[in-house]
Amino acid sequence: MNVRAVIADDHTIVRQGLRVILEGQGVRILGEAGDGLEAVRLVRQHEPDIALLDLVMPLLNGLDAAREIHQASPKTKTILLTTVADEAHFLEALRVGVRGCVQKTEGADAIFQAIQTVMKGGTHLGPDVSRAVVDAYRSKSDLPPDPLTPRERQVLQLIAEGKSTRAIAELLCIGIKTAESHRAHISQKLGIKETALLVRYAIQHGLSKL
Repeated sequence: MNVRAVIADDHTIVRQGLRVILEGQGVRILGEAGDGLEAVRLVRQHEPDIALLDLVMPLLNGLDAAREIHQASPKTKTILLTTVADEAHFLEALRVGVRGCVQKTEGADAIFQAIQTVMKGGTHLGPDVSRAVVDAYRSKSDLPPDPLTPRERQVLQLIAEGKSTRAIAELLCIGIKTAESHRAHISQKLGIKETALLVRYAIQHGLSKL
């Protein structure tokens, strides 16, 4: 399989396992990332064919990382690795341009199939993902518009991860006042001022882990 890839997952053992499995099939791994920001940086640097992204990662989740990757390297195709079977996440993934979704409970064959499918220009959805998407289509359900901008989602995730305003500013390369302004806009849009409730909102919307 003549494919160049980047792997992003916050669990080292998962990344190492994926590397061994994929390299055994001839996939060239250009780099590994333990968080979403590093995944975007690696993609900018290497412009791989494939970026395998965990859904929930520190600093930047898989969906928002995919958004940035598609802008930074349009030729890179993203595949989402997830433990959830939430139709909202799958619908949003397709909306932002993710080309494949693989449940972590599936075997290595599912990852190989996903890579082969998206490299041929197709879209790969695992059984649980397909079922969720079909159910959403049948019920004509759709995602309500996200009140937050991508940058505000990123700031909210960092808040939920316990980062201070100064740390957020440094991570995003913005001024402290700008970071404070983003937080104020988030609280205003969501109608939430308490940090604990912002954290709960972030967890409920897949921006952070419990």
